[in-house]
Amino acid sequence: MDIIWQGFIKALELLFTGDHDLFEITLLTIKVSGTATLISVLIGVPLGTFLALSLFPGRKLIVSIVNFGMGLPPVVVGLWVSIFLWRYGPLGFLGLMYTPIAMIIAQSLIAFPIVTGFTIAAIQQLNPKLRLQIIAIGATWWQTLFLLAREARMGLLAAVIAGFGGVVSEVGASMMVGGNIKGQTAVLTTATVLEVSKGNLDIAMAISFILLTLAYGITLILTIQQQWRRTS
Repeated sequence: MDIIWQGFIKALELLFTGDHDLFEITLLTIKVSGTATLISVLIGVPLGTFLALSLFPGRKLIVSIVNFGMGLPPVVVGLWVSIFLWRYGPLGFLGLMYTPIAMIIAQSLIAFPIVTGFTIAAIQQLNPKLRLQIIAIGATWWQTLFLLAREARMGLLAAVIAGFGGVVSEVGASMMVGGNIKGQTAVLTTATVLEVSKGNLDIAMAISFILLTLAYGITLILTIQQQWRRTS
């Protein structure tokens, strides 16, 4: 229990002293995970809606791949992204390895199937007659998608929460493609692992407290928005 208390005190100390390295790492964490979540939402929500509403040969196979991707180990994603981005890989000429962009790519691939899977479930839970009623009043395809998404907004917000939670807490992929370079690619999760390897358990605990606070704070904001919309 002493190490937990020491970590909590250290976290307060780092926050109130305005530790530059800590704020830099925290800001990069928000940028990388936030951008990855946004990309996954922009791609996953339309795709999930399309898969939920469409019937075509091979649909079940695609949905099964999406469901499989929801539990894909982050370290596997990191490995494959690394292979493609290494100097002699297919995309090595871009020079993205060990950069925040590489981390965003890896985290987007992790969050994308999560958001897509939750979106499929949210749209499929709607009454099938609702879509027919919307089409009957003359709504265009895009208007239909918008209205259906509005009705399924609670489930879609759950998709965003799940997607963000999946990337802000992962460490394997970020470590493999980012390298945990101080001042460049170090984020809260990788910084925690580094401090543990150095034996600085109090600092590691402090960073973990800050990571938990950040993750819960953003999740709380999304949850309030979700539940507020429920009553509006």
